[in-house]
Amino acid sequence: MELRHLRYFLAVAEEGHFGRAAERLNIVQPALSMQIKALETELGGPLFIRTSRRVELTEAGLLLQVEAKRTLDSVEHARLVVERSMRGETGRVRVGFAGNAVFSGILMKDMRSFHHAYPDAELLCQEMAPHLQSEAILSGTLDVGYMPDYQPEHHSALIYESVGEWERVVVMCSDHPLVAENKLTIDMLAHEPLILYSVDDVESHLVAGLHNLLGDKLHIAYRISSTLSVLAMAGAGLGIALVPAPLVQVAIPGVVYRVLDAPELSANLMMVSRINESSGAVLAYLGQTRNL
Repeated sequence: MELRHLRYFLAVAEEGHFGRAAERLNIVQPALSMQIKALETELGGPLFIRTSRRVELTEAGLLLQVEAKRTLDSVEHARLVVERSMRGETGRVRVGFAGNAVFSGILMKDMRSFHHAYPDAELLCQEMAPHLQSEAILSGTLDVGYMPDYQPEHHSALIYESVGEWERVVVMCSDHPLVAENKLTIDMLAHEPLILYSVDDVESHLVAGLHNLLGDKLHIAYRISSTLSVLAMAGAGLGIALVPAPLVQVAIPGVVYRVLDAPELSANLMMVSRINESSGAVLAYLGQTRNL
């Protein structure tokens, strides 16, 4: 028994006439009669009582009518569910973030746009160190990551897309002597105790850039794994910090931000995903963000 047999059977049952059923199905009547006869032979008895004017269902035919409708409705439901999943209308997208994803507003913009376009899809987000995001995406426990481009070599199974780049600003306490300057140069940072955000090798390019610019005048006093801790320590007067420009919107008592004239020390943000992604929801998320 095939699904087409059930569709043919229901058409005859609903029309009460082979000719009208054949016209509705867009097939010739002899072919329809042959298919119904084959179905009756397979089931072991007649499904219709045939008269000269119309056909009526037998008791077995009435039972099959109920079950055939139920089966075809179930098949249609399965088709719709799978199609919605493939279009990304349902399913789950797990997003990891670090760095400027929140402070720049990019993460919220992307998630808001996706949720508006695909309200029935589930969105989950989690703050996670960049190297852990890469590992999680590769292992399949995370789908999309927002992180700085800290890796000298990109993994061949991942896609890295630039979504933002910003200058660095200097963070210091309100009574620091450099507060009097509206714009700082790299030479003004010579021998100043620096507080750097550092998780594994995330800011290795920043450290390398500072070494190139300051040489032996570079003084890294602290390497901190929390952005808020970096701001707090700078505000406490333990040193000055270099952070991406979007962080200036974080207003903390006693903390002052100043522009740094050093474009070569810029910070960036990448969106990372799998090359061979198969999830409809994840593909929809990536497509939505790329169209913004």
